Amino acid sequence: MTRRLFSTGLCGVVAAAAAPTPLLALTEASAEKLIDALVADINKVIASGKSESGMYKEFERIFARYSDTSYIAAYAMGVDARRASSAQKKAFSKAFQGYISRKYGKRFREFIGGKLEVTGVRKVKSWYEVSTLAYLRGQAPFEVTFHVSDRTGKDLFFNMYIEGVNLLLTERTEIGAMLDRRKGNIDQMIADLKKLS
Repeated sequence: MTRRLFSTGLCGVVAAAAAPTPLLALTEASAEKLIDALVADINKVIASGKSESGMYKEFERIFARYSDTSYIAAYAMGVDARRASSAQKKAFSKAFQGYISRKYGKRFREFIGGKLEVTGVRKVKSWYEVSTLAYLRGQAPFEVTFHVSDRTGKDLFFNMYIEGVNLLLTERTEIGAMLDRRKGNIDQMIADLKKLS
Protein backbone atom coordinates (compact mmCIF):
# COMPACT_ATOMS: atom_id res chain seq x y z
CA MET A 1 0.00 0.00 0.00
CA THR A 2 1.43 3.38 -1.00
CA ARG A 3 1.54 6.38 1.32
CA ARG A 4 -0.98 8.17 -0.94
CA LEU A 5 -3.43 5.24 -0.84
CA PHE A 6 -3.14 5.00 2.95
CA SER A 7 -3.51 8.79 3.35
CA THR A 8 -6.43 8.90 0.94
CA GLY A 9 -8.18 6.11 2.85
CA LEU A 10 -7.52 7.83 6.18
CA CYS A 11 -8.69 11.17 4.79
CA GLY A 12 -11.87 9.48 3.51
CA VAL A 13 -12.64 8.22 7.03
CA VAL A 14 -12.03 11.70 8.47
CA ALA A 15 -14.14 13.33 5.75
CA ALA A 16 -16.98 10.90 6.42
CA ALA A 17 -16.84 11.72 10.12
CA ALA A 18 -16.74 15.45 9.33
CA ALA A 19 -19.37 15.29 6.59
CA PRO A 20 -21.90 18.11 6.52
CA THR A 21 -23.38 18.64 9.95
CA PRO A 22 -27.09 18.93 10.65
CA LEU A 23 -28.79 22.30 10.81
CA LEU A 24 -32.49 22.60 11.47
CA ALA A 25 -33.25 24.55 8.30
CA LEU A 26 -32.74 21.69 5.84
CA THR A 27 -35.88 19.66 5.17
CA GLU A 28 -36.97 17.11 2.61
CA ALA A 29 -38.99 19.84 0.89
CA SER A 30 -36.10 22.34 0.78
CA ALA A 31 -33.67 19.70 -0.54
CA GLU A 32 -36.15 18.79 -3.27
CA LYS A 33 -36.75 22.47 -4.04
CA LEU A 34 -33.01 23.05 -4.53
CA ILE A 35 -32.65 20.14 -6.94
CA ASP A 36 -35.90 21.08 -8.74
CA ALA A 37 -34.38 24.53 -9.37
CA LEU A 38 -31.02 23.00 -10.38
CA VAL A 39 -32.73 20.57 -12.77
CA ALA A 40 -34.84 23.38 -14.26
CA ASP A 41 -31.66 25.42 -14.92
CA ILE A 42 -29.86 22.41 -16.45
CA ASN A 43 -32.87 21.62 -18.65
CA LYS A 44 -32.99 25.28 -19.76
CA VAL A 45 -29.33 25.18 -20.83
CA ILE A 46 -29.84 21.82 -22.59
CA ALA A 47 -32.75 23.29 -24.58
CA SER A 48 -31.05 26.65 -25.25
CA GLY A 49 -29.26 25.68 -28.45
CA LYS A 50 -26.15 27.54 -27.22
CA SER A 51 -22.67 26.65 -28.46
CA GLU A 52 -20.56 24.19 -26.48
CA SER A 53 -18.50 26.98 -24.88
CA GLY A 54 -21.69 28.94 -24.12
CA MET A 55 -23.16 25.90 -22.41
CA TYR A 56 -20.01 25.37 -20.32
CA LYS A 57 -20.20 28.96 -19.05
CA GLU A 58 -23.80 28.36 -18.04
CA PHE A 59 -22.91 25.06 -16.35
CA GLU A 60 -20.15 26.82 -14.39
CA ARG A 61 -22.66 29.44 -13.23
CA ILE A 62 -25.05 26.64 -12.22
CA PHE A 63 -22.29 24.72 -10.42
CA ALA A 64 -21.27 27.88 -8.49
CA ARG A 65 -24.88 28.65 -7.56
CA TYR A 66 -26.11 25.22 -6.46
CA SER A 67 -23.07 23.30 -5.17
CA ASP A 68 -20.82 23.55 -2.12
CA THR A 69 -17.78 24.28 -4.28
CA SER A 70 -15.39 24.82 -1.36
CA TYR A 71 -16.22 21.42 0.17
CA ILE A 72 -16.01 19.59 -3.17
CA ALA A 73 -12.67 21.24 -4.06
CA ALA A 74 -11.21 20.56 -0.59
CA TYR A 75 -12.31 16.93 -0.74
CA ALA A 76 -10.83 16.55 -4.23
CA MET A 77 -7.46 17.92 -3.07
CA GLY A 78 -7.48 15.52 -0.12
CA VAL A 79 -4.37 15.23 2.07
CA ASP A 80 -2.38 17.44 -0.33
CA ALA A 81 -4.42 20.43 0.89
CA ARG A 82 -2.39 20.30 4.14
CA ARG A 83 0.78 21.41 2.36
CA ALA A 84 -0.94 23.90 0.02
CA SER A 85 -0.72 27.63 0.79
CA SER A 86 -3.90 29.72 1.12
CA ALA A 87 -3.20 31.22 -2.32
CA GLN A 88 -2.80 27.74 -3.84
CA LYS A 89 -6.06 26.54 -2.24
CA LYS A 90 -7.89 29.56 -3.63
CA ALA A 91 -6.36 29.13 -7.11
CA PHE A 92 -7.14 25.40 -7.05
CA SER A 93 -10.76 26.01 -6.02
CA LYS A 94 -11.25 28.45 -8.92
CA ALA A 95 -9.51 26.19 -11.48
CA PHE A 96 -11.37 23.15 -10.16
CA GLN A 97 -14.74 24.89 -10.52
CA GLY A 98 -14.06 25.57 -14.21
CA TYR A 99 -12.71 22.07 -14.78
CA ILE A 100 -15.64 20.32 -13.09
CA SER A 101 -18.14 22.48 -14.99
CA ARG A 102 -16.58 21.54 -18.33
CA LYS A 103 -16.22 17.86 -17.42
CA TYR A 104 -19.74 17.33 -16.12
CA GLY A 105 -21.12 19.89 -18.59
CA LYS A 106 -20.06 17.46 -21.31
CA ARG A 107 -22.18 14.77 -19.66
CA PHE A 108 -25.16 17.12 -19.41
CA ARG A 109 -24.74 18.12 -23.07
CA GLU A 110 -25.52 14.49 -23.87
CA PHE A 111 -29.02 15.25 -22.57
CA ILE A 112 -29.84 17.55 -25.52
CA GLY A 113 -33.31 16.52 -26.62
CA GLY A 114 -33.84 14.86 -23.24
CA LYS A 115 -34.44 16.02 -19.68
CA LEU A 116 -33.80 15.43 -15.98
CA GLU A 117 -36.71 14.77 -13.63
CA VAL A 118 -36.74 14.58 -9.80
CA THR A 119 -38.11 11.21 -8.68
CA GLY A 120 -37.57 11.05 -4.92
CA VAL A 121 -35.96 12.37 -1.75
CA ARG A 122 -34.74 10.56 1.34
CA LYS A 123 -32.96 11.62 4.52
CA VAL A 124 -29.49 10.14 5.08
CA LYS A 125 -27.93 11.07 8.43
CA SER A 126 -27.71 14.89 8.42
CA TRP A 127 -28.31 15.40 4.70
CA TYR A 128 -30.73 14.42 1.94
CA GLU A 129 -30.32 12.29 -1.15
CA VAL A 130 -32.35 13.57 -4.10
CA SER A 131 -32.82 11.12 -6.96
CA THR A 132 -33.45 12.19 -10.53
CA LEU A 133 -33.91 10.28 -13.76
CA ALA A 134 -32.14 11.36 -16.93
CA TYR A 135 -34.11 10.77 -20.10
CA LEU A 136 -32.03 10.73 -23.28
CA ARG A 137 -33.26 10.20 -26.79
CA GLY A 138 -32.97 6.56 -27.83
CA GLN A 139 -31.60 5.39 -24.46
CA ALA A 140 -33.03 3.83 -21.33
CA PRO A 141 -33.40 6.36 -18.46
CA PHE A 142 -30.63 6.36 -15.85
CA GLU A 143 -30.26 7.79 -12.36
CA VAL A 144 -28.45 10.99 -11.39
CA THR A 145 -28.38 11.45 -7.61
CA PHE A 146 -27.51 14.58 -5.61
CA HIS A 147 -26.54 14.83 -1.92
CA VAL A 148 -27.83 18.04 -0.34
CA SER A 149 -26.70 19.69 2.90
CA ASP A 150 -27.00 23.10 4.56
CA ARG A 151 -23.55 22.87 6.18
CA THR A 152 -22.67 26.36 4.87
CA GLY A 153 -25.94 27.93 6.04
CA LYS A 154 -27.38 27.53 2.53
CA ASP A 155 -28.95 24.49 0.91
CA LEU A 156 -26.34 23.20 -1.59
CA PHE A 157 -25.43 19.88 -3.13
CA PHE A 158 -22.04 18.50 -2.06
CA ASN A 159 -21.88 15.30 -4.10
CA MET A 160 -23.39 13.83 -7.23
CA TYR A 161 -23.61 10.35 -8.71
CA ILE A 162 -24.13 9.81 -12.44
CA GLU A 163 -25.04 6.19 -13.15
CA GLY A 164 -23.52 5.26 -9.79
CA VAL A 165 -20.22 7.09 -10.36
CA ASN A 166 -19.36 9.18 -7.27
CA LEU A 167 -18.16 12.72 -8.10
CA LEU A 168 -16.22 13.22 -4.84
CA LEU A 169 -14.28 9.95 -4.99
CA THR A 170 -13.70 10.18 -8.75
CA GLU A 171 -12.27 13.69 -8.53
CA ARG A 172 -10.10 12.92 -5.49
CA THR A 173 -8.57 10.03 -7.46
CA GLU A 174 -8.12 12.20 -10.58
CA ILE A 175 -6.51 15.12 -8.71
CA GLY A 176 -4.25 12.74 -6.74
CA ALA A 177 -3.12 11.08 -9.97
CA MET A 178 -2.48 14.49 -11.56
CA LEU A 179 -0.29 15.48 -8.61
CA ASP A 180 1.58 12.17 -8.71
CA ARG A 181 2.35 12.66 -12.41
CA ARG A 182 3.69 16.15 -11.59
CA LYS A 183 5.77 14.90 -8.62
CA GLY A 184 3.50 16.74 -6.17
CA ASN A 185 3.82 20.15 -7.86
CA ILE A 186 0.56 21.88 -6.88
CA ASP A 187 1.11 24.98 -9.05
CA GLN A 188 1.72 22.88 -12.15
CA MET A 189 -1.37 20.77 -11.42
CA ILE A 190 -3.48 23.95 -11.09
CA ALA A 191 -2.12 25.35 -14.37
CA ASP A 192 -2.85 22.08 -16.17
CA LEU A 193 -6.31 21.76 -14.58
CA LYS A 194 -7.33 25.04 -16.26
CA LYS A 195 -6.75 23.42 -19.66
CA LEU A 196 -8.61 20.16 -18.97
CA SER A 197 -12.20 19.28 -19.63
